[in-house]
Amino acid sequence: MTKHSPIATPDQPQDSGRSLLERAAQAYAFDDIFRASAPAPAPAPAESAPQIVTQPAPAPVAPAETVAPETDMQPVSAMPVYAPVWDGPVESVDTISLAEQGYIVPGGSVTAMSEEFRIVKRQLLRNVADIRGKSATKAHRILIGSALPGEGKTFCAVNLALSMAAEQDMDVLLVDADFGKPSVLKALGLERDGFVRAGLMDALLDPSIDVEGLVIRTDVPNLSVLPAGRAVNNDTEILASASTVKVLDALSTGHGERIILFDSPPALAASPAAALASHVGQLLIIVRADQTSENALRDAVGLLSGCETIQLLLNGVKFSTSGRRFGSYYGKGA
Repeated sequence: MTKHSPIATPDQPQDSGRSLLERAAQAYAFDDIFRASAPAPAPAPAESAPQIVTQPAPAPVAPAETVAPETDMQPVSAMPVYAPVWDGPVESVDTISLAEQGYIVPGGSVTAMSEEFRIVKRQLLRNVADIRGKSATKAHRILIGSALPGEGKTFCAVNLALSMAAEQDMDVLLVDADFGKPSVLKALGLERDGFVRAGLMDALLDPSIDVEGLVIRTDVPNLSVLPAGRAVNNDTEILASASTVKVLDALSTGHGERIILFDSPPALAASPAAALASHVGQLLIIVRADQTSENALRDAVGLLSGCETIQLLLNGVKFSTSGRRFGSYYGKGA
């Protein structure tokens, strides 16, 4: 494990033993947040390695400043061996638009951005292996959310999907679950002007629709996308119904290494995020540096407590006292 020096906050001296997100968790009093929103915590496990922020014994997720060990996902013998095949033509992701928007470019050169998300990805994949013992299906579902709009949840969801798709033995499905303001297709250049593409909500409303037939195959190896679909006024109630379990199981079952990432609405701006949280194994809350307030984070955690494994990702950090410059090792300055 490579250990980087942490960043000191303006009101706190530098602590060489804490990562950026450990310090962020302390600044936001994250332990207190969980104690206020969760049942009585179980005894914390013995320390053996850096822990992520989980419920009920939270500790921060590996952010851009913490290097998590490379851990390969192990096959699950209990999962069926049949892997559903997405139908339909392959559509091209607009890599030029991705580069212009600051996203990771598939097949592009190694950059500071791509290295940052590699670190976060490794931590999330390690968690998948740990959660499998509780729920082999939910373990492969990860919800990317935030407290309020403008904190970078879609940016992080798309970049994580692109980074995970680079894995050699992994199938990644990115689901746009922000039904009110879907933006995943636009980010990837898959949007069709004046045309709302059928997606997750359509499959939830109509049991006769095969949700696998709505998945968009992309020319990025191992990456597929499921649009949000039509906008409705009762999306929260639909997500809390039994039909959601059936549809998500249809997407999950059949492939032990399929990862499903959900780009959810902001928790404090739209209620569907709370309903989605109960269907996933991990929740990654994007915390915007110098923007997300502690009160907003407390409220978001309370609403999203249907997921047992909650983590923080600090976004928008523009400085590092450690002098770390990811990407320069490969010939590109960061």
